[in-house]
Amino acid sequence: MTVYLGVVISILTIVLLLGLLRLCVGSTRLDLISSLQLFGTLGVAVMILLAVYMDQSALFNVALVLALLAPTTTVILVRLGGVTDDEH
Repeated sequence: MTVYLGVVISILTIVLLLGLLRLCVGSTRLDLISSLQLFGTLGVAVMILLAVYMDQSALFNVALVLALLAPTTTVILVRLGGVTDDEH
């Protein structure tokens, strides 16, 4: 079970880093917002898996806070950025 969790955490971390790369070099604002949403979602998944893997209940709290902040940040960026359908 711990090997399986370690492999899944590693894969999700690699995808998280690729999302971070996309966040840094995104071509449009919509790409940036999408990658930011992916970053938040994967961050929550990695935190929950790490909490189970390391038996640290505090990481569940971190995941909960991240789960609450990630969509809020996306909504704020969409509101401030004025993303329209033309930016596909």
